Amino acid sequence: MTRVRLERRVDVAAPAALVWALVTDWPRQGDWVPMTRVERVDGADGVGGRFRAWTGIGPVGFWDPMTITSWERGPDGGGRCEVLHRGRVVRGEGEFLVEAYGADASRFTWAEVVDVPLGRLGALGWRLLGPVVGRVIDGGLHRLREVAERSR
Repeated sequence: MTRVRLERRVDVAAPAALVWALVTDWPRQGDWVPMTRVERVDGADGVGGRFRAWTGIGPVGFWDPMTITSWERGPDGGGRCEVLHRGRVVRGEGEFLVEAYGADASRFTWAEVVDVPLGRLGALGWRLLGPVVGRVIDGGLHRLREVAERSR
């Protein structure tokens, strides 16, 4: 099994507290995460909270169940949320980090360390698909920035 890391970030002209509220409103992630619908499993935020994401188009896709393993809030309105991906397709860890840069600016970082199955074949597949996945996430982050900046 190969482990890969993917990290993307976007600067947002909006307060960190607003960006944090958007990225941790799990059902609302479908507004900015491409091809994804998110549902709360137990309704809890914070460590131990569970949710799941359907990634796909129509009936073709997969569920990605996640458990929150770390939840930290900063005095500036930002925060960090770490999750454990427990699904059949996606396994590994993810992190959302919101950092304040003044009263009306912040940076959002999305990082994933996931297990790629199928040994060398999976590693080769990731070399081909990794850049595509990165561009799709970049598109979602640009959409998040638009939603946040419109909401201020």
